[in-house]
Amino acid sequence: MTTVSHASTPASALNAPVTRATFDEVIVPSYAPAQMVLVRGAGLDVWDQNGRQFLDFTSGIAVNSLGHAHPQLVAALTEQAGKLWHLSNAYTNEPVLRLGKALTDATFAERVFFCNSGAEANEAAFKLARKYAHKKSEGKKFRIIAALNSFHGRTLFTVSVGGQPKYTEGFAPLPGGIDHIPYNDLEAARAAIGDDVCAVVVEPVQGEGGVLPATKEYLQGLRDICNEKGALLIFDEVQTGVGRTGHLYAYQGYGVTPDILTTAKALGNGFPIGAMLTTAAIGAELNIGSHGTTYGGNPLAATVALNVLAIINQDSFLARVREAGEKMHAVLQSLIDAFPQVFSATRGAGLLRGLLMAPDFKGRSKDFQKACEANGLMILIAGPDVVRVAPALTVSDEQIAQASKIMHDTAAVFAQDKK
Repeated sequence: MTTVSHASTPASALNAPVTRATFDEVIVPSYAPAQMVLVRGAGLDVWDQNGRQFLDFTSGIAVNSLGHAHPQLVAALTEQAGKLWHLSNAYTNEPVLRLGKALTDATFAERVFFCNSGAEANEAAFKLARKYAHKKSEGKKFRIIAALNSFHGRTLFTVSVGGQPKYTEGFAPLPGGIDHIPYNDLEAARAAIGDDVCAVVVEPVQGEGGVLPATKEYLQGLRDICNEKGALLIFDEVQTGVGRTGHLYAYQGYGVTPDILTTAKALGNGFPIGAMLTTAAIGAELNIGSHGTTYGGNPLAATVALNVLAIINQDSFLARVREAGEKMHAVLQSLIDAFPQVFSATRGAGLLRGLLMAPDFKGRSKDFQKACEANGLMILIAGPDVVRVAPALTVSDEQIAQASKIMHDTAAVFAQDKK
């Protein structure tokens, strides 16, 4: 028998010095993070190891919707940490029961499945859709229809449902029974959704696919076709949910109700949590032992999420998000007006906004992102041709103005760098 020796971990490891170079030494290279190492945040401000301050208009990709270190969330998490951290799913706990009730009271849903991420929520939704259809159709309905350029997670199933081949490259053979159609194309949907389709999944606003909103006619059309064909309609609201569009969930602004909704990201404001919401009749198919996850319903995560909902799900808060979203839209439009050679259009909803690069700067959204970062503003991209901004929902008019100045100053220099 071979004995494998290993170095012990001294207490000094808790505060061992690390730098950006440490990432390249010890982390699997599936990401390419920026060169700074961030150490502290408060609201929309963050600081790196060198004490440099940045204005964060990424909110962790639409996650930290109440900003960094929100006092109410810190207090709630600290209190719960002194009570109960984790139980197996052979038991339940008060925070998750309160959270489940809060979500069902606030939405169309009657049942909730808790998990740890958007990918897990979508995995549960797709499994449920197939299981529900299998019982109803004796296995005849199994196909899932999704949109091209969609994004639904990084598990093998969810990345296959997502309509971006770059995310499935090298992972074949992929799960079958999945087809993709153009987004916002109702005629393509009618042609694709046959009697063997168990579910149609759509993002009300495509996030990773370029910050592209669905039209109301498209979503209503999908609802009508699914009703006709006996297919379930799934809304992936992992990025649009919990206030991002100015409604608690985007479906409420569209007036189109899905059969299943997935949520994560902002639900925990950075504490990992996801959820799948559905009706009692559909949810009943996830019977005992059919699905599960170790940390789903964790009392720490549930406590944070419950406080997030209590803050965001208020008419006055959501109205302010819509107001701030219009101000952000105006900022992006002013960039287009000032630099038409760099930017061509803006789109999005609420505080999820995209800025399209003009033809002469096609493929250079990442370059503009890095240039803004060098000037103290953290923003996102949504592919090579779209700059994406998703600040915390608590963003002030002053912070929007500050971001506007940085983006304009950056664009003035960037416009001279045509390649």
